[in-house]
Amino acid sequence: SSCCYLSRRLNQLSNHDPLWRRHCKKYWLISEEEKSQRNQSWKAIFISTYRDLGRYIQYYATLKKAWDDLEKYLGQRCPRMIGSLKESVREEDLDAVEAQIGCKLPEDYRCSFRIHNGQKLVVPGLMGSMALSNHYRSEDLLDIDTAAGGFQQRLGLKQCLPLTFCIHTGLSQYMALESVEGRNKYEIFYQCPDQMARNPSAIDMFITGTSYLEWFTSYVNKVVTGGYPIIRDQIFSSPFCRYVHDKECVATTGDITVSVSTSFLPELSSVHPPHYFFTYRIRIEMSKDALPEKACQLDSRYWRIINAKGDVEEVQGPGVVGEFPIIGPGRVYEYTSCTTFSTTSGYMEGYYTFRCLYYKEKFFNVTIPRFHMVCPTFKVSTARMVSGDFCWTQSGCVLCQETSHNEYAVDEDEDSTDTDEYEERRRVLDIPAPSGRCPRHT
Repeated sequence: SSCCYLSRRLNQLSNHDPLWRRHCKKYWLISEEEKSQRNQSWKAIFISTYRDLGRYIQYYATLKKAWDDLEKYLGQRCPRMIGSLKESVREEDLDAVEAQIGCKLPEDYRCSFRIHNGQKLVVPGLMGSMALSNHYRSEDLLDIDTAAGGFQQRLGLKQCLPLTFCIHTGLSQYMALESVEGRNKYEIFYQCPDQMARNPSAIDMFITGTSYLEWFTSYVNKVVTGGYPIIRDQIFSSPFCRYVHDKECVATTGDITVSVSTSFLPELSSVHPPHYFFTYRIRIEMSKDALPEKACQLDSRYWRIINAKGDVEEVQGPGVVGEFPIIGPGRVYEYTSCTTFSTTSGYMEGYYTFRCLYYKEKFFNVTIPRFHMVCPTFKVSTARMVSGDFCWTQSGCVLCQETSHNEYAVDEDEDSTDTDEYEERRRVLDIPAPSGRCPRHT
């Protein structure tokens, strides 16, 4: 554009449409069809779009592609979720929010809301769902006005903006708009109260992203590539509450294959005291080529649970989650259960005992592959520094970092046991924790 003023020839070249076509496609993702509808030259389209979105030129194409890919994928698999998405906001709307909260919004966050203004507060949530016995969560991506209304200035959550919200648990993911209270600027996290600190504003953080661009695009990529299952028209995932399938977590015994996916639940976990809550989803499938007389019924289960200290717990019991599923050729049975560790990692392995339906006195064991569970990166509260403590992240020893405030207590727990009892906890400011029940090691 600057060169066009040097000479008439350069001016002519600068108006050559194929030059602008490349830029329109690269930076604004303008298609040939859209150009024909707008009935403008490529240069005119580029300039008019730049006037509106030029400040986001380094983010727009990446975020627009992520939104387009997500809408296309959901349109085929979760069509009712498309209707919950809100239209884009204007620049002046974002400027007004900055004036309201007294903080600058990151450019990638603003850019995303120029494409879609989050979603309505509905179920299912765009940012994933999780179901475990009577514990259910579904995270909505907040629109800009709702997010601004939840902007925090209290101790422990200073200058933090909520990105998501679950109407069932009250859980939110927050983005730090400034580097205060031990957080990095634009870091995204779940809050986790430090139950062993005397300071009520002390909470630890489970980190979910280092920037909005990285957080959102990595989530979308996992959704559209099939990394998260679509179950009953919902995305069963969220930045941590997602079932991660390891291709090595598969074991075949005869005609039966067992595969395992795991997930970490931050809202039921704590760093102080150490209590890390994981769920796992198990798929049991019989080959469609198996003979009909191979049909069988699951009779019992056996588990070996080993934590990071090498402590071993053995669990044995009838059925799984109170059921005794029948498996036949081509049949699949899936269920979800949970476990807790007092260490940041651990693993489980074991076997199922099946009874043949045609030869009722015949029993056989089916291997459950070993699957590992690892707590994600976390930061610990700086409020613990008053006692001279040093605390740990997964990458090593750091000074404690102060985070947000929550007003309920978490009982200190041992490593997991084969029981249906657990206390359901709410990771939300000033909302008490309800009680709940779920199966464990089933």
